Amino acid sequence: MEIGNFWVYFAARPLFWIVVTMIAFLVATWINRKAGGTALLHPVFVSMLMIIGLLILTKTDYNTYFEGAQFIHFLLGPATVALAVPLYDHLARIRRLLLPILVTCITGSVFAAATALAVGIAMDGDSRLLLSLAPKSVTSPIAIGISEQIGGYPSLSAGLALLTGIIGCLAAPLVFKLLKLKSETAMGFSLGLSAHGFGTAYAMQTSALAGAFAGLAMGLTGVFSSLLLPLLVRLFGI
Repeated sequence: MEIGNFWVYFAARPLFWIVVTMIAFLVATWINRKAGGTALLHPVFVSMLMIIGLLILTKTDYNTYFEGAQFIHFLLGPATVALAVPLYDHLARIRRLLLPILVTCITGSVFAAATALAVGIAMDGDSRLLLSLAPKSVTSPIAIGISEQIGGYPSLSAGLALLTGIIGCLAAPLVFKLLKLKSETAMGFSLGLSAHGFGTAYAMQTSALAGAFAGLAMGLTGVFSSLLLPLLVRLFGI
């Protein structure tokens, strides 16, 4: 009982869950480095599994965890905005490629959502599931907002966005190899467009240029998706 009381006391402290989250991420980063940086063991994915396991083991509800770790959630916004720094360093190149960048982002945003909705409809998914699927190719903070806006499950959209990012990072090296793609600009942009935050982090490991274009694609995809997805959902009659 003393151990149980000890756990109940500390589990209710906000600082406790921040520390748990940070330790989980540090351990997950170490595991990822030991595994050669594979996207299958991405630090975000591994730390998420560790925290979920701890919550289940200790029978702690998600709201209790979120109350303690919400400061980290708050930092998602500033972290996303901070991606503007490497973009500024390559502003001249971005201006030259502005038209293809805009066309690619709009096309990619629509295609990613439309294919997800089409597959969901073909498999007889219910309307809220389909609405949760639509923003799967957008970074989690934006996916949550879009899901709330169109009537999906925000938590499910966030989870699907994480899975999409992991799959995108796993598939990217093979796709680049098959297409014989060497351009850091194109590789970074495609990673940011299809795998959002995960893809941007992965691109940063390649070069600052790839990371800058990945961040640009992630941001533009989020903006275009928030504008176009409500219209696309109506077009599908959901």
